[in-house]
Amino acid sequence: MRDMGREDSGKHKRSRIQWVAVGVLAFFAFATAVIAFAIHHAEPILHARIIETLSTRFQGRVELTGLHVSVAHGLQVSGEGLKIFGRNDLNIHQPGVQLYVDEFVCEQARLVINTLKPDKLPLEFVIANLGMKEIGPGQPLRFIATLVNPKPVGHIQSSGLFGPWQADDPRSTPVRGKYSFSNADLSTLKGIGGILSSAGDYDGTVGNIVVDGKTETPDFRIAISGRPVPLSTEFHAIVDGTSGDTYLEPVKATILHSSLVARGSVLRVKESKGHRIVLDVAVDHARIEDLLELGVRTDPPVMTGAAELKTKLDLSPGDADVSNRLRLIGDFQISGAYFTNDKVQSKVDALSMRGQGRPEEAKGDVPDVQSEMAGAFRLKNGMLSFSRLHFQIPGTKVDLTGKYSLDGNQFDFHGKARMNAKLSHLVTGWKSVLLKPVDPFFSKDGAGTEIPVKVTGTKSEPHFGLDFRHKDVKASGNSNN
Repeated sequence: MRDMGREDSGKHKRSRIQWVAVGVLAFFAFATAVIAFAIHHAEPILHARIIETLSTRFQGRVELTGLHVSVAHGLQVSGEGLKIFGRNDLNIHQPGVQLYVDEFVCEQARLVINTLKPDKLPLEFVIANLGMKEIGPGQPLRFIATLVNPKPVGHIQSSGLFGPWQADDPRSTPVRGKYSFSNADLSTLKGIGGILSSAGDYDGTVGNIVVDGKTETPDFRIAISGRPVPLSTEFHAIVDGTSGDTYLEPVKATILHSSLVARGSVLRVKESKGHRIVLDVAVDHARIEDLLELGVRTDPPVMTGAAELKTKLDLSPGDADVSNRLRLIGDFQISGAYFTNDKVQSKVDALSMRGQGRPEEAKGDVPDVQSEMAGAFRLKNGMLSFSRLHFQIPGTKVDLTGKYSLDGNQFDFHGKARMNAKLSHLVTGWKSVLLKPVDPFFSKDGAGTEIPVKVTGTKSEPHFGLDFRHKDVKASGNSNN
C-alpha cells in the first residue's frame, strides 16, 4: 500500500516552495517598480538640486537640458545640455545644498570665457572629452581632458588639478597639471608646414599660468623656401587663461646647427580673430647657411659663414601667406663668408685682386677670399629692403642700398665701391694707360678709387657693373669703414 501521509506531506512542501518563489518574484517586481517609480520622480528633484548647487557654487545662471538616472550597472547619472554662465548674467536662485560627485564625464563640450576688455573676443575652447573626479566643496577638481586645437589642428591631452574655485576672484583660482600635443599639422597655418609635437607642465592661477615646455618639428618649413628643416624649441611662458594672451620669457629655438632666443608676446586681437605675435629675436653664433636653408629657395644656400642677427618680429593674423604678413626690422653681421656658386665666388675673388692693385692675378686661378657683410634691413609685404648693406673683401669695400623680392628672387642694389688701388691699376694693358688721366676724378681722399656700382639680377645670375646714372647717390654708412 502507498504511504498516503508521506505523499501529502511532499505535496505541501512543493506547494510552499512555489508560493515562496512567487512571493520572492513578486517582491522583486514590486521593488523594481518602486525603484523605477522613485528614480522617475527623483530625476526632476535631482535635476533641480544640481542646477541650484551649481548656481550657488559659480554664482551664475545654470541650464541643464536633461538628466537621467540608472541603476543597471550601479548608480549612474548622465545628462546633456549643461551650461554654466558668468556671475554677471541674469541669475535668480536660492542657496542650495552642496553635492559630492565621485566622477563627472563630459563629451563634446565648449568652454567660453568672456573678457572685460572691449578689444578682445571671448576665449573659446572646444573640449572633446572631459573627466573630473572627487568633486566636492572646498577642494580642487582632478581632471583629464582632451581639447581640440583649431590651428594648428590637433588634440591636446591634459591632466591636473583645478581649484578650489574662487568665486569672488575667478582669475585667482589655482590650476596645475601637464599637457601633451602630438601630430599637430602646421599646414593649417597658411604659409608654414610640418608636424609638431609638444609636451610640458603648467602651474599658477587662471589669470597667471606659468608654462614650461618643449616642441619638436622635424620637418618645419615655410612657403618662401618650401624646404623642411628640423626645428626644436624650449620655452618659458606666462599665459592669461581668461584672455588667451601669452608672454614668452623666453623661447630658445634650434634650427639645424643654429640657435636663437626670442622674447615677446602672442596676443589675441578682435579685428582679425587671431593672434598677433611680436618678438625680439637675437641670433648669436649661428650659421648663415642654416638660416638661408629655411628662408630661401636656392639649393644649396647662396653662402656659408658665421652669422649674428637681431630683429623685431611682428606677425599679424590673417589668411595671407606668412611672407606677406611678416614684418621684420633689424640688423645683421656675416663673417668668414664664402659663396657656394662658383661663378659668384670667382667674381668676388677677382674683384679682391683688382682692388689690391693686382689685376694680372685676377685673370688666373685665384684663391677664394672670405667676405664680411653687415647691414640694416626691413621686411614688409614680401619685400626685403636694406637701408645699409656693407660688403668687404681684401682690397675692396662696398656700401649699397636696395631691395630684394622674396617671391621673385630679384634684387636691385646701388651704391659705391672703394678700392685700395687707383682706377688705372684695376686693369692691365692699354686700358690702364687710358684710365690713368682720370685717376684724380675717382680717387678717394687723394688715394685709391671710389666708383658708383650696381648689383642686379637673381641670386643664381647676379650682375655687377658701374652705375654712372646713380653717380651722385650716396650709399648709407661711413665711407671710412
